[in-house]
Amino acid sequence: AAAPLLARLAGPDDVYLVGGAVRDLLLGMDPLDLDLVIDGDLEAVAALLGTPAKVHDRFETRTLTLDGFSYDLARARRETYAHPGALPTVSPAGIAEDLLRRDFTANALALGLSGTARGRLLQAPHGREDVAARRLRVLHDESFLDDPTRLLRLARYAARLSFTIEERTLELAQAAVAARALDTVSGPRLGAELRLLAGQGDPVRGFLVLSELGIDAALAPRFGIAGEERAALARRALALLPDDGEPADLVLAVAGLDVAPKELKGLLARFAFPAARRDRITAAARAVRLAHQLAAATEPSQIAAAIGAGSPELVALAGAMGAEAPARRWLDELRHVRLEIDGDDLLAAGVAPGPAVGAGLAAARAAKLDGRTGGREAELAVALQAARDRG
Repeated sequence: AAAPLLARLAGPDDVYLVGGAVRDLLLGMDPLDLDLVIDGDLEAVAALLGTPAKVHDRFETRTLTLDGFSYDLARARRETYAHPGALPTVSPAGIAEDLLRRDFTANALALGLSGTARGRLLQAPHGREDVAARRLRVLHDESFLDDPTRLLRLARYAARLSFTIEERTLELAQAAVAARALDTVSGPRLGAELRLLAGQGDPVRGFLVLSELGIDAALAPRFGIAGEERAALARRALALLPDDGEPADLVLAVAGLDVAPKELKGLLARFAFPAARRDRITAAARAVRLAHQLAAATEPSQIAAAIGAGSPELVALAGAMGAEAPARRWLDELRHVRLEIDGDDLLAAGVAPGPAVGAGLAAARAAKLDGRTGGREAELAVALQAARDRG
């Protein structure tokens, strides 16, 4: 990603790669995000790089793509907060002040890419020291009160990077949770952070850190993954989940197991989860009943009937609750079984449109799952008989 960017940077303005990307490079990791800060004329630098795909005027940021790589550009700035939990008010500042507004010292780093800054590595106090020690430290005592979403980021970074939390930072985090700082933040902002945490490489560890800090209970009573038993359940379910499943939604379903379904759906709506994800998570959180049904199933058709239109997340969680063999068989094999006939074949054979068609196809699929049919004609015979019985 450096080559297409550096080839276009020219002029007097200082452009820096900042934040997590610099931290990850120092750790020998591939950066996930490419954030650029301009200590100079943002528009002039943006013009060198091309037409932005997104413009966010409130925060003076731009997002653009070069040769398939995406970069976020921002003017070096300071931030002030009208009240705890509010979105910041920004104003231009130098790069040194920009670094001091960041969440953790390990992210308060800047690598100069152009201008007089080229080749310089800048840091806030303790920046490189804390990266080397794999430690998370806030830059000032009001950090979690100014922006309580940093509490969720603290858990996410601690889990993803295997960083420890500096002692004073831990005290400040616990104090902010106790003071109900998260109540000052809008649901959509909390949801955005929760989705990032659930979607990272080891979300279970992230939720354990949330629990250790009391953040999950501050988000909602009975929500979260507390203790190794619940964490082990989540990990077993993730191990069962196929590639077309959604690991983040499965982990969120585990976190919601002790929350009433209606309450869980309302919580996810407050956190601005799309309707499809709300439905998938709340359905998977009801896996206990399916686990009992699968454990009692003796035939493939019974497994299929119990699962119905259930999602891979639901089946994986039910399997992790003690029904691993039938769940794995469904996920690996049975859900891919397809009939050689369809409704048009039954209509062509004289079955009237209506419920009889569905009954016939269901009977044919059950027979195929159980190995009682062999080929198209046998499927059709079973389907027609069931349709006639249905009337």
